[in-house]
Amino acid sequence: QVQLVESGGGLVQAGGSLRLSCAASGSISSIGSMAWYRQAPGKLRELVAVISTVGMINYAPSVKGRFTIYKDNAKNTGYLQMNNLKFEETAVYYCNATIKGAADWGAYWGQGTQVTVSS
Repeated sequence: QVQLVESGGGLVQAGGSLRLSCAASGSISSIGSMAWYRQAPGKLRELVAVISTVGMINYAPSVKGRFTIYKDNAKNTGYLQMNNLKFEETAVYYCNATIKGAADWGAYWGQGTQVTVSS
């Protein structure tokens, strides 16, 4: 059973920083791509950043230059460093990853972590 657990959310003032973590656990053979999404109240879930198996990275235009996605394959953990946070980025942030477990590849979601940016 593969699980993703996010952590690192919280309350921060506008202009501040947070680092989110996404730890994969269970029977893991390999981790492919990893992505961060966010969903604000009343809005659709949107892609924030994604890093591929080979390290190719893409960011939503609104976060480019402020957010950094990276992963530590040895720890089966991905990260999202968020700097200069804005009030409108208050949302639940979700981690998504493609993981090869005991049987085959699958897509997994974490439970989400709340990020609240105060103005």
